[in-house]
Amino acid sequence: MKSSIVVMPAAVVLVTLLAIPSALVAKAPVKHHRYKLIELGTFGGPTSYINPAGNGGPYMNREGAVVGSSQTSIPLPSNNNGFVCVAGPDVYHGLAWGESGITNLPSLRGDDNCGNAAAINDLGEMAGQSENGLVDAITGVKEIRAVRWKDGQIESLGTFGGNHSAAFAINNHGQIAGFALNEVPDFFSLYAVIIGGPSAGTQTRAFVWRDGRMQDLHTLGGPDAWAAFVNERGQVAGISYTNSTPNSTTGFPTVDPFLWQRGKMIDLGTLGGTVGSSSGLNNRGQVIGQSNLAGDQSADPFLWDGEKLIDLFTQGTGGNFIIANAINDAGEVAGSAAFPNRPFDAAVWKNDVVTDLGTLPGDCYSEAFALNSHGQVVGGSFPCDFSAEHAFVWENGQILDLTKLIPPSGVQMVEPNALNDRGEIASDGLPPGCTDFNACSQAYVLIPCERDRSGETGCEGGVEAITSIQNNPAPFTPSPTELTGVGLTPREIAARIRARFDRNRGLGPWMQK
Repeated sequence: MKSSIVVMPAAVVLVTLLAIPSALVAKAPVKHHRYKLIELGTFGGPTSYINPAGNGGPYMNREGAVVGSSQTSIPLPSNNNGFVCVAGPDVYHGLAWGESGITNLPSLRGDDNCGNAAAINDLGEMAGQSENGLVDAITGVKEIRAVRWKDGQIESLGTFGGNHSAAFAINNHGQIAGFALNEVPDFFSLYAVIIGGPSAGTQTRAFVWRDGRMQDLHTLGGPDAWAAFVNERGQVAGISYTNSTPNSTTGFPTVDPFLWQRGKMIDLGTLGGTVGSSSGLNNRGQVIGQSNLAGDQSADPFLWDGEKLIDLFTQGTGGNFIIANAINDAGEVAGSAAFPNRPFDAAVWKNDVVTDLGTLPGDCYSEAFALNSHGQVVGGSFPCDFSAEHAFVWENGQILDLTKLIPPSGVQMVEPNALNDRGEIASDGLPPGCTDFNACSQAYVLIPCERDRSGETGCEGGVEAITSIQNNPAPFTPSPTELTGVGLTPREIAARIRARFDRNRGLGPWMQK
């Protein structure tokens, strides 16, 4: 979700001020489909958004319906909960868009309570969080609840007796995954640790909800667990403490990623450190995430293939993965990797082969946020000084600027966070006159013109446009010397990119110290 979802200390940081490689082989212009642009607007406030990668989902379903959050014109109360309200100045409500248009999703107990829609299934059922108007005596801010929206109505999923809960993911069986607090005091409550609040909370427990029942998934041995993803098989991925003893390097107990299935929580382990986290789950039960290395001074992305934990940084021909943001059912992983003279490029990992997706012309860095089962990838491309963001789509070995594939409107596509198998895209963008992503960006949906039958402006006169592209670098085998580079490290570049958005990527790379 946007910083809305989880305000966690950023962990995995990205890379450097190196020049764009000069050895690019020019290609002839190619034909690529144009897109119809749907502006989702706001509910009266300055911004709306699609949740960032790594915060559950899906954000877009098979039919192209989308969820997110939007500011209203209602001033934000001083006791708002930053977990769901993000930054002001106004109250956020859950947003949904589909065949019936844009819907302002109700919050619990009144419009002055914030809400965020984090996931939607193919039946149109949605899950997320909402303030409920009650004030938590420990934190002094409003309580939040995991909620479901169905047929225009909001339903609180409750807690295990504590003051907070949140939902992040939903599948087509109506199973919802998230966390809920109980009443047992816990100095290192995961909820408190993640939001940076007081360490006087209660235990945080991972749950699966279905048909009115919230099931505690238990833990890996410690007091707390947190679920963020559920697939169509009912498997759940998240994080859990493995004990109750704080580590000298992190200050909190060891955290491992888990996969829950058939009533059992499986410890996926780490790459040697005391912190690991999940950032994605596919329908085969494969999990991606980030893990600290021994000593907790750095972290690598991983893939759990059902049997073992694979270090994506060290295992791959062509490049060294840095961030894992998304995984499809074929086991392809999208994110960013380091390549010789290209310290931080959008990349796809598949069967130990790392493919460099390149950057848009004139940019130095890029990161992939989502992919589908047809080989399409979307993400952001950034100049060397991080002064702007440019959304891209990659397919058939070609990277293209999404802004050039929509009707001329003055809108700049910035951060595409969802992509379905029909090629429809949900993205944040800058409307005309907006230059500050955090102050005035809005949510948009891009529909391939061949799917549009309305004849509206932007899709008449054919469905193809001529677009020049930049080639990807040729495959290579990197050496440690080449990866060192100059200036910023890959992880420092990652931090700069996240600072541009000022929206945390969620339960993916977090808390590494």
